[in-house]
Amino acid sequence: MPSAGWRRICIIDMRLMLFGTSGCHLCEQAEVIINACVPDGVETVDIAEQEQWQEQYAIRIPVLYDPETQQELGWPFDQPEVEAFIGRLTCK
Repeated sequence: MPSAGWRRICIIDMRLMLFGTSGCHLCEQAEVIINACVPDGVETVDIAEQEQWQEQYAIRIPVLYDPETQQELGWPFDQPEVEAFIGRLTCK
């Protein structure tokens, strides 16, 4: 398993998105967990901004999404699950 330092190097160029909506307490919880794993945080996307996002994610938010691989991690998740998700994306 890569050291923590290597993991940080691997995720520098990663662009993750967190699909959610304003006022969603689960989305706020998810953002706290994700920010503990990703030093620069992630791009938060309000699904209310586009109809396709509403249709796809309305009953599933919060969802952590990697646009490069199109892989998703749906709620509920905890910090070890987010770290494992990131590890699968970056450090193979």
